[in-house]
Amino acid sequence: MKGKFSFVILSTLLVISACGNKEEHNTTSNQGSVQNEAKPVAVEVGEETIYPLTGLEAIDGEQNQRPVAVMINNHPNARPQSGLHKADIVYEVLSEGSITRFLAIFQSELPDVIGPVRSAREYYVDLSKGYNALYISHGWSPTAKQKLEAGEADYLNGLFYDGTLFWRAAHRKAPHNSYISNENIVKGAVSNNYEIAAEVEPYPFLSEEEIANLEGEPSSKFVVKYGKSQTWQSTYEYNQTKQSYSRFSDNEQTVDLESGEPVSLSNIFVVEMNHSYLDDYGRRGIDLTSGGKAILFQKGLKQELEWENRDGRIIPIKNGEVVKFVPGKTWINIVPNIIDTFSDQS
Repeated sequence: MKGKFSFVILSTLLVISACGNKEEHNTTSNQGSVQNEAKPVAVEVGEETIYPLTGLEAIDGEQNQRPVAVMINNHPNARPQSGLHKADIVYEVLSEGSITRFLAIFQSELPDVIGPVRSAREYYVDLSKGYNALYISHGWSPTAKQKLEAGEADYLNGLFYDGTLFWRAAHRKAPHNSYISNENIVKGAVSNNYEIAAEVEPYPFLSEEEIANLEGEPSSKFVVKYGKSQTWQSTYEYNQTKQSYSRFSDNEQTVDLESGEPVSLSNIFVVEMNHSYLDDYGRRGIDLTSGGKAILFQKGLKQELEWENRDGRIIPIKNGEVVKFVPGKTWINIVPNIIDTFSDQS
């Protein structure tokens, strides 16, 4: 991925006042405050300034947000979630049993409210490292605890900030009611001396001409099955008019709790990885490095290819070459076996 884009770095000055007073939150509204914002760092591609993880033109022409990776709950009692619609990249991965959790990577925009936030697993931590992201969770598994306490990633954990940076929503019950805000993430980063501004390695994206010549097998609707029950199935439908994919869980469209805005995707990347069990609780180990089978969905077309881990990121590969994404948001489904979990319903 290196060498395809040029970076232009402008001076960065960050002056932020972090409030030290504890605040109790009983709803999903944020009460924190941040006094000043970072000066921008521009990423230029040709004559266009783009967001590095979406390939879309930066709204204000400038951006420098360090990626933030948030563990988001996908239990039925946690749906609909808050903030998923603004994530640039979302990894959907099994946590235990048939239950998946999301690792949502935010860079181009950070929503006001994010959650419900759930506990860390070691492979989610590893995925976040591919973006040098600030890692956000509420709780952790023993192996994730070891990684984070060893300094493998900067992190904020709700175990230590429950009732301050994190709050409990009154409309849901624990453990499906922990939330954090954009402002409190910044506040927590500043108080821990974590970097907020960062140079972000961009993905390669298709040009308009390349999109017009995109090849593949037509596929307008498909299902990724994490269990026999529809509760644990992710369905995607392509809308030709909107030129984007919608996502559904248990036949309910994935939308934002606060705004009702649906998740709208340009790329769906389904990858097969070796899964194992680590304990009697059902926690898993996942091989993120060996590569393997994959399917990429773009513009209503399906391509069977492979995946590789390059610099910590899971990327599509065909005939040894990196396959570019369509500009927009991307959802990556990690599954134990594509044959058993994927179903084309076009």
